[in-house]
Amino acid sequence: MSLDQLSKETAVQQREGEEIQGRSLWDDARRRLLTNKAAVASMVILTVMVVVAVVGPWLHPHLFDEVYWDYIQAPPDWEAGFYFGTDTNGRDLFVRTLYGIRISMMVGLIATAVSLVIGVTYGAIAGYIGGRTDHIMMRIVDILYSMPFMFFVILLMVIFGRNIFLIFAALGAVEWLTMARIVRGQTLSIKNREFVEAARATGVSSFSIIRRHIIPNVMGPVIVYVTLTIPGVILVESFLSFLGLGVQEPMTSLGVLISEGAQQMESAPWTLLFPATALALILFCFNFIGDGLRDALDPHDR
Repeated sequence: MSLDQLSKETAVQQREGEEIQGRSLWDDARRRLLTNKAAVASMVILTVMVVVAVVGPWLHPHLFDEVYWDYIQAPPDWEAGFYFGTDTNGRDLFVRTLYGIRISMMVGLIATAVSLVIGVTYGAIAGYIGGRTDHIMMRIVDILYSMPFMFFVILLMVIFGRNIFLIFAALGAVEWLTMARIVRGQTLSIKNREFVEAARATGVSSFSIIRRHIIPNVMGPVIVYVTLTIPGVILVESFLSFLGLGVQEPMTSLGVLISEGAQQMESAPWTLLFPATALALILFCFNFIGDGLRDALDPHDR
C-alpha cells in the first residue's frame, strides 16, 4: 500500500469516527426537551416575565407604594401610565403586580431549593444505608406527614409575625418530605448497580459514593418533581397571603393582590384580573415545563 493510499484511509477513518460520536443522556434529554414546543414556549414566557418583573419597576414612572389621590380605584389608563389601573388605595397596579411576581417567584424558588437540599440528602442517606436506619428515617417521614403542616405554618406566622424569610423556611420544611421519598426510592433501585459496587470495592467512602454516584443519578426524576413543586409552593404562599398571613404591606405578592382584588371584584374587576392572570400564567408555564422534562428524561421513550 502506498503512502498516499494509507493517508487517505486514515483520513476516512477519522471522519467516520467523528460522525459516530455518541451523545450523552443529558444531551439527548436536552434535544428532546427543545423539540417540545409547549415547554420551550413556557420557558420563554417565564424568562420574559422574570426579566420584566426585575427591570420593569426601575423603568416604570410610578412607585409601588406611592398613593395617587386623583386615581383611586381607577381603570387602566395608558396615557397616565397606569397600564393595569390602580387599587383601592390609589397605587399603581402594574408595578405592584411586577413586585408580586418577584415575591411569588422568590418564595417558590428558594423554598423549593430548601426542600431540594433537605429531601435529596435525607432520601439518599436513607436509601443507601438501608436496614434499620432506613426504617427509622422513613418512619420519621411518615410521622411528619401525619402532622397538619398548613396549621403549623399558620401558627408560625401568627407567633413570629409575617416574615418573608420565615415563609421560605416554613414552606421548604414542608415540601421536603415527598422529595425524600422519591430520592429514597430511586436510591434503592441503583445502590446495587455495577458502578456503585465498583466504587465500594475500590474503598470509596459511603459519603463520597452518595455525593458522586447516587445523587447525580437520581437527579432526573428530582428535576421533574422540582418543576412541579415550585407552582405548589407558590400556591401555598398565595393561600397564606389570601388569608392575610403572607408578606407585609407595603410589599405585596400575587396572593395579596388577588385577595384585595376579590373584595373589589364587582366594582373594580381589573384589580383581580391582572394578578390572577399572572399567577395562572406562571403555574401553567411550570406545569408545561415539568411535562416536557418528564418526557425528555423518560428512558422508555428513548
